Amino acid sequence: MNKFISVLVLLCLPVLAQAAGGGHNEYLVHAPINMDDKVSLQRGAQIFVNNCMGCHSAQYMRYERVSTDLDIPAQIMKDNLMFTTDKIGETMLSAIPGDLAKKWFGTNPPDLTLVARIRGADWVYSYLTNFYPDDSRPWGVNNHIFPDVGMPHVLSNMEAELGEDKFEEAMADLTNYMVYMSEPVRAERERIGVYVLIFLVILFIPVYFLNREYWKDIH
Repeated sequence: MNKFISVLVLLCLPVLAQAAGGGHNEYLVHAPINMDDKVSLQRGAQIFVNNCMGCHSAQYMRYERVSTDLDIPAQIMKDNLMFTTDKIGETMLSAIPGDLAKKWFGTNPPDLTLVARIRGADWVYSYLTNFYPDDSRPWGVNNHIFPDVGMPHVLSNMEAELGEDKFEEAMADLTNYMVYMSEPVRAERERIGVYVLIFLVILFIPVYFLNREYWKDIH
């Protein structure tokens, strides 16, 4: 009985965590991501480097890993996606020094490597698409998902240029990349998982007949 209660508590933990995090938000929407879409991931990587890494780092991700996983040739990676180093084996660090960032923003901008894994794809996508004008805030903007956020809307020019629909597609690409970045082994794990399940299904057949043969004389 105690074991059953323990398992039940563990199963309820994600629900309790969501409730503790503030419950339902009417602006939270499903993120239209596709981890198998390499082109989307490539576009997302470009948006991330060009817009997010001005202030944020991804210190647990290396340029070389991105280049390999997303089928981006090393030279193209160096020419178009590497602005703070010329070594492809380096981690993805922000262009702005930490002390200067703290002076400008009052705190160091958080590292973004794992944010999609911690917050979830839906949260990231909804956050990126839910800035709105607010003259009471220091940067003139606020966010429906993260109220009183201290970050400026750095993608506002892109939003104005692309229009709502295209901007949402671009944010889906960025979210897609950030989900990949938070767990780069995910695609490989899922690929291997399919073969493991097939193996277990095949293994079940001889095990079933062996079990029946073993128990037939006992019954």
